[in-house]
Amino acid sequence: MAISSAAPLPVDLSGIQLDPQQGLARQLYQALRERILDGRLQRRTRLPASRDLASLLGISRNTVTRAFDQLYAEGYIEGRIGAGTYVAELSGTTRPTPAPSVQAQPSGSPQSAALQLLQTHHLNPPLSGAPRAFRVGVPAFDLFPFETWARLSARFWRKPSPARLGYGDPAGDLQLRELIAAYLRNSRGLHCDPAQIVVTNGAQQAISLCAQLLVTPGARVALENPGYRAAGHALAIAGAQLCGVAVDGEGLNTAALEQIEECRLVYLTPSHQYPTGVTLSLARRLQLLEWAERNNGLIIEDDYDGEYRYSGTPLAPLAALDRQGRVLYVGTFCKIAFPALRLGYLVLPPALAAAFAQRRALDMRHSEIGTQAVMAEFIAAGHFQRHIRRMRTAARSRRDALMAGWPESVPGCAPLPVVEAGLHLCVRVNSLARERELISAAARVGVEISALSSYWLPNSSTPEDQRAGLVLGFAAVPEAQIAEALQALRKAWQL
Repeated sequence: MAISSAAPLPVDLSGIQLDPQQGLARQLYQALRERILDGRLQRRTRLPASRDLASLLGISRNTVTRAFDQLYAEGYIEGRIGAGTYVAELSGTTRPTPAPSVQAQPSGSPQSAALQLLQTHHLNPPLSGAPRAFRVGVPAFDLFPFETWARLSARFWRKPSPARLGYGDPAGDLQLRELIAAYLRNSRGLHCDPAQIVVTNGAQQAISLCAQLLVTPGARVALENPGYRAAGHALAIAGAQLCGVAVDGEGLNTAALEQIEECRLVYLTPSHQYPTGVTLSLARRLQLLEWAERNNGLIIEDDYDGEYRYSGTPLAPLAALDRQGRVLYVGTFCKIAFPALRLGYLVLPPALAAAFAQRRALDMRHSEIGTQAVMAEFIAAGHFQRHIRRMRTAARSRRDALMAGWPESVPGCAPLPVVEAGLHLCVRVNSLARERELISAAARVGVEISALSSYWLPNSSTPEDQRAGLVLGFAAVPEAQIAEALQALRKAWQL
């Protein structure tokens, strides 16, 4: 519903659009108010009579009257007996100006160190749309039991306890923390008290909390290189001097870590290194714990997809081997459920648990209780454990589909590695140019492949061509879509 361009109005009100499905009076009020504030309707401008405006817009006179009444009440318009309705004198009112671009900085204002760091250390926008082969970091959430989740959610919100509707514990719902402790004890061999657990808004918030509380500006922090760049960004924003540590077939090179002077904090992904996919050996795990003890250091262990193991028995987490309170364990439900769930947790040394809960309270006060309560019931009723088994089976099957259908020989690419864990694999490529060529060709046929080169720290000493590779997630889509994607790749790569 719009004003005709030929409408005989004393002022130009063209372009007013009213949606009949929404409140017409409110829409008209907002349209007129906007025009008064931005100067299109200047002070002392006479407005059309309510009857005329109603006729032109095809709405009732009462609707126009209600909009005018609100404008009268707020002082935007005024009536003159016998003379009509006019835009009021808005003395002291400042006209709104267009919002500056994200990069713009107010003239003469100092730029904080955090804003300066953010220009370099930030995440790229997420990929849009439904997952496609071979998107990284996405589990098979097409298999999630949404009906069960919806039923549990409806049950909770049908009659929630008033005691759970106020401000909650910043450490998270106690029942959920108790169930997480039981799950870790049974599945990962990690014994902890619920008081050591802080529930977070996904694993990323857990990492960010570690950065906020453990990093002193200028301090050296070690992390895998290549590695999880989002963790590096969070640590850098906190003021850390990032020190990349090489990764080989046994995971993070502990001998190289020993060479970093005055380093007392290390972040790593030992169960399934992100992005290379290797597993930190037991010998390296013990060496890392010894390093932490000698240097009075701490270890952030990100076990983001530890549930996915396809052969053999998973190695115990570093946190399960820790006897000195040196390991902070990061876990997440997002790789078992779906990323949008935003539910993770930290298992902390007892001496740090209270401080982390206090710091989280300053950021978020406490977690959204509904999601935590539903997840607690989901675990308590046995749905979570059954879903893990289903997801592990599906991921193994989709891994096998990728391995079986991958071209026998791709020029410039190493053979596929053995994949015993996780949701992705990494294929080395002989040059950066070849990496870009393969990924660009894949994108043209709708196949998503990540560049290994994007996971390296910018100041890496490793030659650029040695950083090249393809990172492929295999869990996001079913086997049939994997087969279609592989066929498309053969054509795109002219194999």
